[in-house]
Amino acid sequence: MTSFGSWPEDFRSGFACFVGRPNAGKSTLTNALIGQKIAITSSRPQTTRHAIRGILHRPDAQLVVVDTPGLHKPRTLLGSRLNDVVRETWAEVDVIGFCVPADQPVGRGDEFIINELKSVAARTPVLGVVTKTDKARPEQIAERLTQMTELMEFADIVPCSAKSGDQVGLLSDLLVARLPEGPPLYPDGELTDEPEETLVAELVREAALEGVRDELPHSIAVTVQEMIPREDRPPNDPMLDVHATIFVERSSQKGIVIGHKGERLRQVGTDARRQIEALLGTKVFLDLHVTVAKDWQRDPRQLRKLGF
Repeated sequence: MTSFGSWPEDFRSGFACFVGRPNAGKSTLTNALIGQKIAITSSRPQTTRHAIRGILHRPDAQLVVVDTPGLHKPRTLLGSRLNDVVRETWAEVDVIGFCVPADQPVGRGDEFIINELKSVAARTPVLGVVTKTDKARPEQIAERLTQMTELMEFADIVPCSAKSGDQVGLLSDLLVARLPEGPPLYPDGELTDEPEETLVAELVREAALEGVRDELPHSIAVTVQEMIPREDRPPNDPMLDVHATIFVERSSQKGIVIGHKGERLRQVGTDARRQIEALLGTKVFLDLHVTVAKDWQRDPRQLRKLGF
């Protein structure tokens, strides 16, 4: 692996990931640690599809955060592929953060993940992370911490809030302390090694999921056909043309995404464009199309085509 510039002798660098049931606050926590929106963070469970790596640069360390989908009992081929991604990630990182939201009791979904985690805990340290403390009362947080100690023997347990930033710095310190000593793995200033098209597709997908009925999350996939700088723009005012397709599984879902007289799709375009412009630092013209790819979650050929 390439290293960059000079660094202190006791510099640490390595990989961490957060695991937990869907909606445990993993993506929001990644974004709070890195300080920029990277992983897709819709309020719908099960929305992170790719192991997007965010990179935290500190004077004493470089922490590469791999954001995994939520581990769950799979019902479709896509679900089992997502679970494979999670397990592969666990095998390759230096430290794992197991996330449980402070405002919800520990349940069977958490126990399912803990049973899987116990197989790696012998060689990879696992931190217990109680998330969303801003949403919980002190006695709820205390109860969650007690429940965590009963689940398994964690290397450390820390309550924090990604939203308020409370104890996010402490979590960063605890993760860094478990990284091996070594030079930086990525150049300073890089926040993610995902291709821009992947990040743009995720932002479109996030916007398409917002405010949509609960049955839709798994049914939406997005691909970016092309991203081309517009030729007739002055050099001091560039614009990027982005052409993307939103795939759904049934024509009824297409109607939900497009909305009455196309209103919803226009809103999706506006929200996504704002996020893409912030990510890429340039004006964007976003062209969106909605297409039905029948039952793509259960079809290996379609899954490959859509990048899974």
